[in-house]
Order: sequence, then structure tokens, then C-alpha cells
Amino acid sequence: MRFFNTEGPNRADDHYSLPPLSRWDLDGILTLIAQKKYFLLHAPRQTGKTTCLLALMEYLNREGRYRAVYANLEGAQAYRENVDAAMAVIVTDIAASARVWLGDTDAPALAREVLATTPHGSAVSLFLAHWCQRIPQPMVLLLDEVDALVGDTLISLLRQLRAGYPQRPDAFPQTLILCGVRDLRDYRIHASSEQAPITGGSAFNIKAKSLRLGDFDAEEVATLLYEHTAETGQAFTPEALARVWMLTQGQPWLVNALAYEACFEQPEGRDRARPIGVNLIDQAKETLILNRVTHLDQLAHKLREPRVRRIIEPMLGGTALGEAFEEDREYLVDLGLLRRDGAGGLVIANPIYREVLPRALASGPQDSLPQISPTWLNPDGSLNPDRLLAAFLAFWRQHGEPLLASAPYHEIAPHLVLMAFLHRVVNGGGWLEREYAIGRGRMDLCLRYGAVTLGLELKVWRDGRPDPLTEGLTQLDTYLAGLGLDRGWLVIFDRRAGQPPIEARTSSHEMLSPAGRCIQVVRA
Repeated sequence: MRFFNTEGPNRADDHYSLPPLSRWDLDGILTLIAQKKYFLLHAPRQTGKTTCLLALMEYLNREGRYRAVYANLEGAQAYRENVDAAMAVIVTDIAASARVWLGDTDAPALAREVLATTPHGSAVSLFLAHWCQRIPQPMVLLLDEVDALVGDTLISLLRQLRAGYPQRPDAFPQTLILCGVRDLRDYRIHASSEQAPITGGSAFNIKAKSLRLGDFDAEEVATLLYEHTAETGQAFTPEALARVWMLTQGQPWLVNALAYEACFEQPEGRDRARPIGVNLIDQAKETLILNRVTHLDQLAHKLREPRVRRIIEPMLGGTALGEAFEEDREYLVDLGLLRRDGAGGLVIANPIYREVLPRALASGPQDSLPQISPTWLNPDGSLNPDRLLAAFLAFWRQHGEPLLASAPYHEIAPHLVLMAFLHRVVNGGGWLEREYAIGRGRMDLCLRYGAVTLGLELKVWRDGRPDPLTEGLTQLDTYLAGLGLDRGWLVIFDRRAGQPPIEARTSSHEMLSPAGRCIQVVRA
């Protein structure tokens, strides 16, 4: 029985799949190959790049005009800037791939001969030259995980490929496709042999084009899920299909992971007589996030990088990007963390990532939280908003100051500590949803616990700025209207210099918003 794949390339006999070659412009790629072009394919991790490369290789070899070989260069990453060792691995791996995919038993012997008689700094170009001269058809070489290489190793590879370019197609590959997460223009190569970092574009200026493999669209998401229905008879409700699209925005790994969790891991979902509904999809989403599966954990790890922080911190806080460079913004788009919305602005790529990023950042404060008795619950286990407010005020007065130091992003430390507290609340059986975007000057939170829905708006009062109360009340009106609520919290974190200690300045009072809603204004 086939299933939704979340590990490695798709195999059509094992996995539900979309036709890989339908995901990019095959006619355009064949034109580039016919024109003897060298080009790039890039996309975020686990979006189907390798599956598409393997499908292209099979197509070209079946068509017979070219000989195509796929090779993964990740094995050379371990050698870092040891150029001799890394080049030996690359030559050996390309030759081994030729034996696997083409049945070329002479390629490994040629590789050994070249490595035994040639300085390794030119071994790749010499091996490719000799190899291509032995093959009657033009060679198309597909090199995956190129951007896993670093420093002098990456420079050496790119320059050897550039040096052999004039010899194509008789004595060098007619076409090279370099594949990785990032576009070549974003390679910043810090090599010990260079006085300053160089760009991938300067080391490989023979690139004709950069192709980006996109996410699924809504129709492709539905088509993939219908593969399961055709195989097992188990349907997805229309609402479940819409929820998968909404949560993932078509990110291929997330689509497969949600569907696998709902259909193959959840006991209710394994009953093929029952359709997959919205509740199962929501449960699957929460399970993926709580389990910190590898894909999501890799994204969370990126938050430590300074150029990622320069973008994500103001986005979470709702402030302008400030000093963020274009190359930083494009890097996050290439990683798949961000996407451009219809107006061209930057937003978090999908609602699941929107949940994962602040949760990951709040994990430090959450791990540092003291034991907190759930005094916010009624005797029947339901949430009491008034008791929750009292519990938060007591918590903030006692623990707010030391916990701020445990937050990794200083500018939004209060937001992260509050979210850590609220996660303790919802761990008993609720949900915490977030909304944020550049330039709005706020973060919105929605806490759902049983029959209770609580809307919160978080704002920061900084030096040189007016009290954000008036603006916050107006903005909160809009947010609460979207939730269908007539009550909410406006939390204002006072980060101005020279203020009294947190325990002295923390307070709350009730007031009406411009639209007449009852608002608890928390000064913290």
C-alpha cells in the first residue's frame, strides 16, 4: 500500500505522488539543454528537488538523445576546506552514480586512474573531460546538494566546472544542473585562500538561468490527497482539504506530513470507513509542532543565525525591518521561511511556520518557568478569564524580570515570556494562535480553551514614542471584530528607560474601546 512520503525522494510505487516533471517547465528545460546551457535549480528543503532531478534523468535516458547522471555531493561536506579529500569524494561519487544509473562500469576505474595521477585540485574537471570523451551521446550532469560544500572546496568545484565549460559537449558535460537550497547569487563563500568572501556568481559566471521549484497550488494539494482516496476509499471532507491548504500554503513536506499523521498515525484516521475531517487535520498539525519533527526543528535552528534574526525579530514584534539587507530577505525566501504576498510584502510562509517560529523562541522562557498552579480553571475544568488575568499579573510581578533574560530575541522578550506563560495554560487542552506582520506595531494572540476564546493584542512602549494605548484600542477593535468577540486584552509592555521595577509598574484596569468593547488594559 502506498503512503504519504516525508523522507527522501518520492517513489511512485511506494508513495502518493504528483508527476514530478509537471512541477516545472519541461519544455523550457529541454530547450536549455539543447542550447548547451549550465543552470541552477533551487528550492527550500524537502520540496521535491531530488525527485524532480531523478525524474528528469530517467526521462532523458529513456529518450536516448543524451546520457544523464544524477549525483549527490553531500558526502564531500564533511571534508570542509580539505580540497584534496573533498575532490576525491566528488569524483568517486560521480563515478559511482554513473555505474548505478547508467550501468557504466568503466567510470569507477577511470576515477581511480585520474585520482592516482592528477592533482586533486583539477581532478573533477579532468575526470569529466575523459569520461565525456568516452560516451557517444552528450552528457547531462545533475549535481545535487552543491551548496552543502563550503569555502575552498566549493570555489575549487565551481572553478573547475567553469574551466571545462569551453570543452562541451565533446569533452565536458553539455549541460550541468547545480541544485541546492539557495540560488547561486546567495552563495557567500568564506574561503581561507581568499582575503574577502566571494559570491557564487563571480566563481561561476557561466550560469544561464536560476530555476526555482515552487510549492503546490491548491489544486495540486487536492490531487495529492485524492491519491489516498483512490487507493483506500477514505475521503477527505471539503473542509479538511481547505484546512490542509490553509495551514501549509502548499509546502510539499507539510502537506505530506499532515496527511500522513492524519491518515496513518491518528487511530481515528486509520479507520478507512471514516472520512478525514478538520479535527483530524488540526490534531495532526499540533502533533507535528509538539513533536518538533526534523523539518520543523531545522527551521527553528535557523532562528539563531544573525541574518535570520534581523528579519524575524521585527516581524514578530510588528515593527519595520530597518537595517535588513536585500540579501538577508532573499535568503529567508530561499529557505522557505518567508514568501511574498500578493502585494509583494514579506510574510511568514504559512500558518504552521507562523506557529513554529515563536514557539521555538519561547521555548527558553517556557523551560525556565516555575511551577504554576492552574488557578485559572473553574471547578468543572473550564477556563475563567478573570482568574487567568489575576494569575498572569501575579506571575509577571514575581517572575517577569528574570525570565526576560532567558528570551533569545531581546527586542521581543516580553512577547516571548507571555507566550511561554500562555503555553502552560493551553497545555491543558487549548490552542494559541498568532498573527503578526511587518510594520503593524503589534502582535495579536488568540487563546482558545473549550468554549472560551480570548483575543489579546501586545504592544511595546519604547523611548521617544507616545503611549500606545489609543492606537492599541483601535487596532484591538479590528482584531476582536474578526474573531466575533466583544471583550479582549490589550497588553502594553513598558520598555522605556528609567521605569520602576516590573512588580511596581504591573497593573490592569478595564475600559471601553472606541467601538464599545470591554477591554482589560494590562500595563506590564
